[in-house]
Amino acid sequence: MFTGLVQGLGTIAAVEPTADGVRLAIATELGAELSEGDSVAVNGVCLTAVAPTAEGFGADVMNETLRRSSLATAATGARVNLELPLRAQDRLGGHVVQGHVDGLGTIAEVNEDGFSRVVRIEAPPDLLRYVVEKGSIAIDGISLTVAAVDDSSLSVALIPETIERTSLGAAAPGSPVNLEVDVLAKYVEKLVGASR
Repeated sequence: MFTGLVQGLGTIAAVEPTADGVRLAIATELGAELSEGDSVAVNGVCLTAVAPTAEGFGADVMNETLRRSSLATAATGARVNLELPLRAQDRLGGHVVQGHVDGLGTIAEVNEDGFSRVVRIEAPPDLLRYVVEKGSIAIDGISLTVAAVDDSSLSVALIPETIERTSLGAAAPGSPVNLEVDVLAKYVEKLVGASR
């Protein structure tokens, strides 16, 4: 389990296609905190660390994950958001993030608004039904508050800290982003549907 509070940016050092998916090599100082088999969120996707070192780690990305996430277009040199899993004694500062991407969105526009930056993301209706204004959403693994939502998109406002410390600071229109809706909304829908 994660919180959506990005702990660092990593760089994709290599992308090696395999018969069953892709092996990513990610350069990051967070590799020193990982052990073989540990979970780590990469742009919001929960992956398993392989051969971690002080300089980084590897991760195997299976075809199912490639179909559902922006890791399908991962390229050498790209910056990725990284988060280590929540420990029992940690503060829950963002929201409950599983690292299970629900689908892809596309950045439609980016506008400056005082010291913040408003990012509008087009998303499929089957995901937007779980998104509410002032609710939580994970975008590329970043816990954010929804500023606005309509039938085809949602908007979030980024503070300077988020702009500086995450990959969304360099995001441009047309870029794909991983979306994970609030899991509580999905459980509520299922429970309400079962009681009818």
